[in-house]
Amino acid sequence: MERHYGMDWLRIGAFGLLIFYHVGMVFVTWGFHVKTADPADWVAVPMLLTNAWRLTLLFVVSGFASRALFAKSAGIRGFLRNRNARLLLPLAFGIALIVPPQSWVELVTQHGYTHGFLWFLTHDYFRFGTLDGIILPTWNHLWFVVYLWAYTLVLALLLSPRLSGAQALFDRAFGGIGVLWVPIVWLLVLRMALFPGVEDTHDLVTDGVAHLQYFPAFLFGFGLAGSQPARAALVRFWVPAAVLAVAGYAVVASVEIAYPGFAMPSRSIARAFHVAREVQCWASIAALIGVAERFWNRDGAWRPMLTEAVFPFYLIHQTVIILVEYWLKPLGIGPVAEFAILVPATVAGCWAFYLIGREIGWLRPLIGLRRKVSPKPEAVAADVQTA
Repeated sequence: MERHYGMDWLRIGAFGLLIFYHVGMVFVTWGFHVKTADPADWVAVPMLLTNAWRLTLLFVVSGFASRALFAKSAGIRGFLRNRNARLLLPLAFGIALIVPPQSWVELVTQHGYTHGFLWFLTHDYFRFGTLDGIILPTWNHLWFVVYLWAYTLVLALLLSPRLSGAQALFDRAFGGIGVLWVPIVWLLVLRMALFPGVEDTHDLVTDGVAHLQYFPAFLFGFGLAGSQPARAALVRFWVPAAVLAVAGYAVVASVEIAYPGFAMPSRSIARAFHVAREVQCWASIAALIGVAERFWNRDGAWRPMLTEAVFPFYLIHQTVIILVEYWLKPLGIGPVAEFAILVPATVAGCWAFYLIGREIGWLRPLIGLRRKVSPKPEAVAADVQTA
């Protein structure tokens, strides 16, 4: 498969938005591991711009990337070996060392925990139980890696020589306007008819409604990577998709402005909110993929580095956000100043983690990077003779 630069840019942008979203979690009234002293209801309005679709988009993009990886792998076993190494090693590293500061800060700032971090790490974190209702150890934001690995295992069971037949069905289903309305109908049925009011738990075993949304999104991305008709349809319909996305967000934002904190006074208003949210979800994704296919499918000087840096950024960003806010909050400088410091500090921390980590050979696989391959002796000798 040829590399799709547009999807690379979309993946970079999606993870970049995720970082800003988690910065916003410090200032909105929703629950988070650390909060500013005075969270504000109005912050929910810009947060809702991406809230509906950000995670589903990540699974679509991950499915697309998995198809490219599968095409380069030595069969299903080679594909699984690669996925296990690239996902399970960073997951274990993250649970053991990256995530613990998040739980410690939450316990200290919200539950009155009095021990220092080293005590927490050596005495309480690996208790394999709960402390003041917080599960320890935990994966926190790394739940996405857990789900992606699980979906990869299921995908491997579905892969077979009949893949071409499944691809033909995909092309027929999504090679026209169905690429827009079929996923929207599924989301409406799922979230409003089958499981109304059921929220994601990020618990792999009990998160059935999330799996019914994210796993099909992952499979859609896998199929999309091999479907020229579906990609052409997304290019053709990206403008109406964008209009639907904006209209959906307008309804969602209007309801939040009128009834802050989702305090909707009637069932009809709540129903309108949820319908608009599901429409916004898929319409936004369809529009973004259409734009990536139509306008962004070209390389750039920064793309290779950013593509590699995305996963290390994802691993570390939430810990940086939480630690920086933990240090900022006692200063009493207010949310505006906190935000102005928190954003560049998070970006700087992510870059430092990636740039330092990529130079340390043993650390590279632990932060999701490929091992450096030393040049073969004969290649080095040839270069010397050429010089």
